[in-house]
Amino acid sequence: DCRQYTNRSCEECLKNVTCLWCASSGKCMEYPVRRILPPADLCELRSARWGVCWVNFEALIIAMSVVGGTLLVTLGVCCCCCCKKKSKKQVSGGPDKDDERAAREREKRRVRQEERRAEMKSRHDEIRRKYGTV
Repeated sequence: DCRQYTNRSCEECLKNVTCLWCASSGKCMEYPVRRILPPADLCELRSARWGVCWVNFEALIIAMSVVGGTLLVTLGVCCCCCCKKKSKKQVSGGPDKDDERAAREREKRRVRQEERRAEMKSRHDEIRRKYGTV
């Protein structure tokens, strides 16, 4: 029973995970599991401790709200950036600059390869003529 730790220390009370410590009254009580937060008539949020003694419910709620809000804003910004980039690509109607650059490079390589092939063919033909193997 959690009440046996009343007027002792927070650490002793919270060794049992079902207990809630109220710092303002020094009471140790069963955590009201049917409710997410302990009601104000049981213990104020700034005085309520559960799990660890150094974090009160008020600070926990504020910290979780800030972290959750930051995550939501970040997710929203990422979604907007992705949608904007995608719609910009669709509006332009064609490949982007990277695709165009890659296509130009491929074409240059193909032309150089054809030139090399033609040069090698002419050399081979010249050697064949020289030695009369044509």
